Amino acid sequence: MIRTLKAFDIRGKNVLIRTDFNVPMKGDEVANNFRIKAALPTIMTCIDAGASVVLMSHMGRPKGKVDSSLSLMPVGEELAALLEMPIKFSENCISTDSIDTSISLKQGEIHLLENLRFNSGEEANDMEFASQLARHGQIYINEAFGTAHRSHASNVGVIPYFKNSGIGWLMDKELSYLDRLMSKPRSPLTLILGGAKIDTKLELIDQFLDKADNIIIGGGMAFTFLKAKGRSVGGSLVDDSMIATAKNIINRAMSKGVKIILPSDAICASSLKGGIEKELHFTESIPENVMGLDIGPDSVKRFNSILGNSETILWNGPMGVFEVKEFESGTREMAIHLASCVTSGSKVIVGGGDTAAAIEKFGLMNDMTHVSTGGGASLELLSGNPLPAITALEK
Repeated sequence: MIRTLKAFDIRGKNVLIRTDFNVPMKGDEVANNFRIKAALPTIMTCIDAGASVVLMSHMGRPKGKVDSSLSLMPVGEELAALLEMPIKFSENCISTDSIDTSISLKQGEIHLLENLRFNSGEEANDMEFASQLARHGQIYINEAFGTAHRSHASNVGVIPYFKNSGIGWLMDKELSYLDRLMSKPRSPLTLILGGAKIDTKLELIDQFLDKADNIIIGGGMAFTFLKAKGRSVGGSLVDDSMIATAKNIINRAMSKGVKIILPSDAICASSLKGGIEKELHFTESIPENVMGLDIGPDSVKRFNSILGNSETILWNGPMGVFEVKEFESGTREMAIHLASCVTSGSKVIVGGGDTAAAIEKFGLMNDMTHVSTGGGASLELLSGNPLPAITALEK
């Protein structure tokens, strides 16, 4: 059984929290503080209960080497501004000085450790590295859902060194929403898939072929399915190695009574560059000199009609290249419609990653039932796979 923060007497204790502060940066400043804000309830619960807090996280992929552009110092500054209190910071997460700083913390103080991945022991799940991390706290809390699908020192290796370990409010919320979606979804259930790659979503599709009433497919991956159905997709992104797989999914869905809905039109261009002339084409016959970069208005209308009649909706992957203004409309219009679905009583779960970034861009983060902080982790969990960081806590 996994214990939550409320199971522990934390007053006067050092609580070591594995957070996910892997946030986008713009120069030396945090560009999006969504993940930092998401961890605040757990941090404040500890502070208000009279504990001291040690925070550890990774950022980016420095591959075991110090990279100043991936330092967590700007995260500490952002956190200090949000909490309106000073944050202690250590430049080496397992140095004698950093451990001494943690040991000497007074009640209500917070200590942020430098990027875990500056040490190769983190991703290698090295037990010696894990044992040093464990010296920072007396109680361990995992709040990093975004890395729960990884078996690293800070979320798996440290567990044996703690008598008391569990999860924080954010992790509990993530698991509750996603587990409920898998075990008792309200019908009709619609799965929205987007993004470029099919292979990363095969297990998710397998799971939902037995649960979903509808599967809407947009984004780059839609063109592989369209080609599998004999459509001319022009210069659009297609994974020819997945054509047979796409055909198989279409046939299996048909046999199970699951509707697969593909784009009927697409906004196309010869290049991804902003300012280039756009063309609207039906997906029956996209010219060879252009590629589909967003779903068109007829697709938006058809998709939104289905979503409006759905009780439970899971969205994983944008409908187009939303990062470029010219190709954001399909994703934006769907997001706006999903917000209205929530208002009407539907449950809308957004599966993190690029989809969460799109929701953030359009200012709709607070209008969804739940926006996951972990793209890869939510994909693994919803695909029916165990999460190593959660398995390690089941005792």
